[in-house]
Amino acid sequence: MATDNGGGAGGGEPELSDSLKTFGAVLKALRDEAGLTQEQFARQVKYSAAYIAKIEQGKRFPPRELLDRSEEALGATAARVLVAAAKSLTRKVGLASWFLQWAAIEEDAVTLFSYESSVIPGLLQPEPYIRAIFDRRLPPLTEEQFGHQVTARLERQRLLVGRPNTTFSFIIEQGLLERRMGGNQVTLALYEHLLAVGRLRNVEIQAMPLIQEDHSGFEGPLSLAETTDNRWVGYVEAHDNSMLISDPKAASAMLQRYGKMRSQALSHQATASLLEQMRGAL
Repeated sequence: MATDNGGGAGGGEPELSDSLKTFGAVLKALRDEAGLTQEQFARQVKYSAAYIAKIEQGKRFPPRELLDRSEEALGATAARVLVAAAKSLTRKVGLASWFLQWAAIEEDAVTLFSYESSVIPGLLQPEPYIRAIFDRRLPPLTEEQFGHQVTARLERQRLLVGRPNTTFSFIIEQGLLERRMGGNQVTLALYEHLLAVGRLRNVEIQAMPLIQEDHSGFEGPLSLAETTDNRWVGYVEAHDNSMLISDPKAASAMLQRYGKMRSQALSHQATASLLEQMRGAL
């Protein structure tokens, strides 16, 4: 929202790093030492067992809240060990680490906002569109990388139905809907998918008109997440670089811009009508 469109060389879920796998192994060892199953530990730290499994497998960056909540479940000494293990992750500078932190926030968020001006947000892309995007990626992907990225992106999209109490809001430039990326068949699949996803109670999709003199999105794409403790975190991504924005002032400014854009874009209902018209015109 991954924006949530990349997050690694080739997008989607990055290759596992040794440091993430090491942290996962440390967490598993400490959990086993405490005599807790994944389900028991997950309940105590207020995450799903599936999410804890992904962290132990090195597939997710551990959120700060997990470290804070682990002391009661594992004990003070084990919690200090976990914090020490996490330091090597937070010191690492790299695209994959940034994205994994955002993916962790994304999976636990109560509100997710996304404004996109260059590509349909990853959480809204149907499979034909995903394949069209990765087919055009430079440098080209191997077949194995291609399959991995498609699978990873489709997996992330389960958030939309898997978290019915999370509010999802998307603002998309109308030009992206008219671009016909991948051709008419891919575009038809996109329109139908957006209409279907837009019927979910927790999802709002708005198109920003082609002509909009009062447009607050000139600083570029952005994503925002409200955490379970009601903090706002931002994320920006472009040209294989990304940044997590946790500073409250900066996140507040992004939130103000997004709120203004919501008032400038077409309503959810008007956007659905536009999509139906565009589908009929293909």
